[in-house]
Amino acid sequence: MLLGLAVAAPLGPIGVLCISRALERGFWAGVAGGLGTALADAIYACLAAIGFSALTTTLATLAPWLKLAGGLFMLWLGWKSLRPNPHRPSTHARTNDFRGLSGTIASTFLLTLTNPVTIFSFAALFAGLGLTDAPGTANALAVVAGVFLGSLLWWLLLSGGVALAQRRLPEGFSLCVSRMSGVVLMGFGFYALGSLLYTIIRQP
Repeated sequence: MLLGLAVAAPLGPIGVLCISRALERGFWAGVAGGLGTALADAIYACLAAIGFSALTTTLATLAPWLKLAGGLFMLWLGWKSLRPNPHRPSTHARTNDFRGLSGTIASTFLLTLTNPVTIFSFAALFAGLGLTDAPGTANALAVVAGVFLGSLLWWLLLSGGVALAQRRLPEGFSLCVSRMSGVVLMGFGFYALGSLLYTIIRQP
């Protein structure tokens, strides 16, 4: 669980997106974003636990395509955040909107999956902590479940804190944060695409 917390806690594009969703649509929208990330973390943790070495070559081949998809996806999410709909339903209505929540889960799930660095992080941490030394499916499942719960716990705490703070924030603050998150997401997207282009240009 501590490992899941450690991987989820750094504030990257997904953290910015979840904060924006929690401010704009309420607690459960932020949790939905965190759930998508926690599910992707669990999948990558499972792959790292059952056989990271067998995946290294495949990931190295897919990394440019994942970076391209992730960069374009962040640009799209950033553009949507820069152009928020002023006629959205109220927070309480959006809370029970299954379509809106499922869309948030899917977007953060796909965004996390397009970051292959996540599985390398898990593999390094698993090896360093000796979590892959104990054989057996039960041990692997226990580690993956702990990562999922730790990651989800972080997003629950973050979304809860944002939802509580929202009551004391001035009107229009969520709109400002939404636009700021759009700029940040587009910045991450341009960085991903730029680093990919730089890698291609440097190749002999």
